[in-house]
Amino acid sequence: MDDRKTAARKPARRSGDRDGFTAEERAAMKERARELKEASSKADGEAELLAKIGDMREPDRTMAERLHALVKAHAPTLSARTWYGMPAYAKDGAVLCYFQSAAKFKTRYATLGFSDKAKLDAGGMWPNAFALKEMGPAEEARIAALLKQAVG
Repeated sequence: MDDRKTAARKPARRSGDRDGFTAEERAAMKERARELKEASSKADGEAELLAKIGDMREPDRTMAERLHALVKAHAPTLSARTWYGMPAYAKDGAVLCYFQSAAKFKTRYATLGFSDKAKLDAGGMWPNAFALKEMGPAEEARIAALLKQAVG
């Protein structure tokens, strides 16, 4: 057997990874497992969401606080919770949108993401995640419109 073919099939490992996941990815998976374990006993997902926002660094904390206020104002039927340790908002128990801080996975911008449950369909292709570096009036207006559309 040709050793070159066998070696080519093995996925490349990232430096320092034992199992192919970064430390940040492993931490997110542990947070999700804890969330699932505590879901049945936890009545107030909003308190946990607000605590996660409080732990964020600036400017992500301010953007997450503003997003929370926008959700409360424009999509009040969504319930606050955490998802993989990130602030998230659910409809009928399923995550509809989430906020990922830039520090979460050491990226250069925060992300506002939507799940497939969000009704953002626009033809054959549409965005389901948005980079956020700042949140001014124009961004807030766009987010409010996206939230209203996502909820349907």
